Amino acid sequence: MPALALMFNAFAWGVSWFPFRQLAGHGLHPLWTTCLIYLFITVVMGLVRREAWKAFSAFPMLLALGLAAGFTNVGFNWAATQGDVVRVVLLFYLMPLWNVLLAWLLLGERPTGGALARVALALTGVVVVLKAPGVDWPVPSSLPDWLGVAAGFSFAVTNITLRHLRQAPGESRALAMFCGCTVVGGVAALIGTAVGGIASPLQATPGWFGWAVLLGGGFIFANMCLQYGAARLTSSAASVIMLSEVIFASVSSVALGAATMEPRIFAGAALIVAGAVWSAFARTPAPRDDRASAPT
Repeated sequence: MPALALMFNAFAWGVSWFPFRQLAGHGLHPLWTTCLIYLFITVVMGLVRREAWKAFSAFPMLLALGLAAGFTNVGFNWAATQGDVVRVVLLFYLMPLWNVLLAWLLLGERPTGGALARVALALTGVVVVLKAPGVDWPVPSSLPDWLGVAAGFSFAVTNITLRHLRQAPGESRALAMFCGCTVVGGVAALIGTAVGGIASPLQATPGWFGWAVLLGGGFIFANMCLQYGAARLTSSAASVIMLSEVIFASVSSVALGAATMEPRIFAGAALIVAGAVWSAFARTPAPRDDRASAPT
């Protein structure tokens, strides 16, 4: 059951690009979608679990957790709605690189030879993915690419922050992440609307509400599955299971015409996933938080 719970969480995020695109088709930008959905979740959880607010005074780092989770969601949701889903997911899963760098800078964990090898493996995969024909330098070439990279970096910051908050109640951590998604998404959406970059949610066409309810309900249940599964499995097992998101995203997006799976993309994906799997089973000198987080 814990493994199945994590599989559902990965499935929910792997196919979340589709309802986001449906909502975008109704005129609701993914920034507004992220803000409105998480605002509803935050209000409901804040009322049902009022005791979860108490931990914010005892654990100030919950604010940093919220911001990191907010940037993760905003970047991933926006990128998956606008760009090639497979490329976005693969760039998002550059966690071996970010985890090594952040653990070195913030936790004082000097990278081992194995850690550097995992980084090299993941970066090689990225080069293969981005080195399209006619491209001289394999760098992110579009806004979705950069958003995917930024979201993956924010996800690594989220995980590092969670390691500092092992003693904080799980419901307080979840509430902080929901609040962060609401605030970051809302601020970005307001700025984008103010400068004319994105449409106001008041201009959305009828039919968006049903998709929003489906997406919000999926996120709530996915988070419950994450908390249940991650608390009962080792970090290495949970990390590998969560990588199934790449499979769900790839199969669904290719089948529905939102991405292409060329041999070059497949080869790069294999290298990136291999680096992530190797990282999941690698031993680290510092204790790890079993309640690993996803972009929820």
